[in-house]
Amino acid sequence: MFFMRVLSGIQPSGRLHLGNYFSMMSRMIASQASSDLFCFIASYHAMTTVEKGADLADGILQAAVDFLAMGMDPEKSTFWVQSDVPEVTELTWILSTSITVSQLELAHSYKDKVAQGIIASAGLFTYPVLMAADILLFGAEKVPVGKDQKQHLEITRDICQRFNNRYGEVFVMPAPDILEETALVPGVDGRKMSKSYGNAIYFFAEEKELKKSVMSIVTDSMGVNDPKDPETSVLYQVYSLFLDEAGRASLQDRFRTPGTGYGDIKKELLARILEHFGPYRKRRAELLAKPDDVRDILRMGAAKARKAGAPFLEKARKATGLG
Repeated sequence: MFFMRVLSGIQPSGRLHLGNYFSMMSRMIASQASSDLFCFIASYHAMTTVEKGADLADGILQAAVDFLAMGMDPEKSTFWVQSDVPEVTELTWILSTSITVSQLELAHSYKDKVAQGIIASAGLFTYPVLMAADILLFGAEKVPVGKDQKQHLEITRDICQRFNNRYGEVFVMPAPDILEETALVPGVDGRKMSKSYGNAIYFFAEEKELKKSVMSIVTDSMGVNDPKDPETSVLYQVYSLFLDEAGRASLQDRFRTPGTGYGDIKKELLARILEHFGPYRKRRAELLAKPDDVRDILRMGAAKARKAGAPFLEKARKATGLG
């Protein structure tokens, strides 16, 4: 049976939150049975924002544990740490000659991060080239991304096309996979959920912290006996992520029908989060108690990734005259 190669990565720049879970993590874990899955922890990318080595090392371990606790199976997937595959940095340099500075200057993510006060390092500026190497090194055909990464994938496609036009058909042209209902998960203030905005809901947080986050979700001034508009409600948008189509329709009716207050719905959402992630907490604690076992899993994943990436790098080296 032929399986399409699916690839995506996540930055270990802090605790993972509901935005990470719904836009990427749950989708990747669920696709293990129906795809040739490649999933990595983007340690090099995280260096653009994480300045302390100890924080990055801990973030890598925590992200790996979160994935494994929720069902990432190293036997059914290729799961590794980006920096354990040095071939990606060599390919980054090779690909950097297939994109212009003016193209990189148009990257929305770069401009947004600089606007947030993040130092405009060369690493941050060339982030899309490293992302292209992450994807093209492994022949990824489909890349699940959020809306904020769509432009970066378009840059990857531009690089791929330019390289192939110049040197021959070396790389596979990847396609974006954007699920509209989870493409942009809102934070408690209505903006995109992000650690840097301080508006995230961390699914493995202790109940007290989770309750504080959920109860702080912004709402309007409508009272219990006022009809409410689910289309403009951040609370509805977050809650609906846990519901199927029938559940969303029912919640919409409750919003529009007088008699239910925002406080009651927030309590229900908190219970839903605790119930959904509860089964994974025990497994997570077990994995954290054996960090060396987790690192062994990641090393085995890196070996698989290097084996998969070697043919593409070899073809690129030969095509460019390096090999």
